[in-house]
Amino acid sequence: MTAITPPRTLLSQPHGCTFDPGDWQILARHWYPVALTRDIGTDPVGAQLLDQPLVIYRAGDDIVIANDLCPHRGVPLTAGTGDGTAIACRFHGLRFGAAGRCVAVPAHPDRKIPDRLHLTTYPAVERYGLVWTSLDPAADPESLPVMRYWDKPGFQQIACPALDAAACASRQVEGFLDVAHFGFVHANTFGDPTNVVVPDYQPKRTDYGFEADYYSTLAAGPSAPADFLWLRRWELFVPFTVTLTTFFPDDGVLNILNAASPMSFRTTRVFTSMARNFGADEPLEDVYEFNRRIFEEDRAIVEIQKPEYLPLDPDIEVNIPADRSSVAYRRALRELGLSAPLRA
Repeated sequence: MTAITPPRTLLSQPHGCTFDPGDWQILARHWYPVALTRDIGTDPVGAQLLDQPLVIYRAGDDIVIANDLCPHRGVPLTAGTGDGTAIACRFHGLRFGAAGRCVAVPAHPDRKIPDRLHLTTYPAVERYGLVWTSLDPAADPESLPVMRYWDKPGFQQIACPALDAAACASRQVEGFLDVAHFGFVHANTFGDPTNVVVPDYQPKRTDYGFEADYYSTLAAGPSAPADFLWLRRWELFVPFTVTLTTFFPDDGVLNILNAASPMSFRTTRVFTSMARNFGADEPLEDVYEFNRRIFEEDRAIVEIQKPEYLPLDPDIEVNIPADRSSVAYRRALRELGLSAPLRA
């Protein structure tokens, strides 16, 4: 990977931004999920990305993502209502439809609508059961993270409810990449306190971050066979998305996407989507609950780590061989052009 030179054309930062200004300009040009597709119905839905409040709504077949503020008198549009074709501001009833365009001003139904009443919108892409966006209107959808098995025949598609952590997105991502904490943090879910030795592994660079194949005898769940050499394959998509593919006996595959969406510097919404070719009879609520339990185990750690930011300076924290993915991740963030530390 090569360092990215900050673009000359600056994006407009939100008021009260909690990120370093240079870091924000880099992060704002990447893609993040902001909602589950199934949660976007007739009424507006609120979200926050990199300190920017957003409103998400349906306009016919399209999903619109815009700044959550009516241009008329500054009322959040998430306080209003929708009908599946447009949303209406609660204050004066202005209506906004496809592409964020103002389509009605009830006080002046016969007058031309000024261009300044149209909303500032962002790109919207539906993928993996999630709605993705970037605060850069020119962001290329081809750079979205990839789930290798989501669209493969015979694979069940699962989008778990989003979960929030009072922690930096980078800390959450690094925790998901960590292979040495299973027997300690996850002892009550899938970890094994008697199997904590980390076999050697080596991350390999890619154009989008890195991938790492990790072989171990640690089973992938409480009912999984223990007498099996398990392959777990991580793929990092900088800055804050990771996929984990676990290969089971009898050609079983579980492909998990962990996307840490930074609401602010210290608040992260984590989206988890899964694709698997087994267990279709398992109730989805059981899948959601198991995912929540694992998340809560991790959340208890990332919310107490100090410093709150992820140190990008290799001299701040001490590494051990098991940390190769962590070291590779921090290097990838530095090469992206982010500062050290990653904080305001």
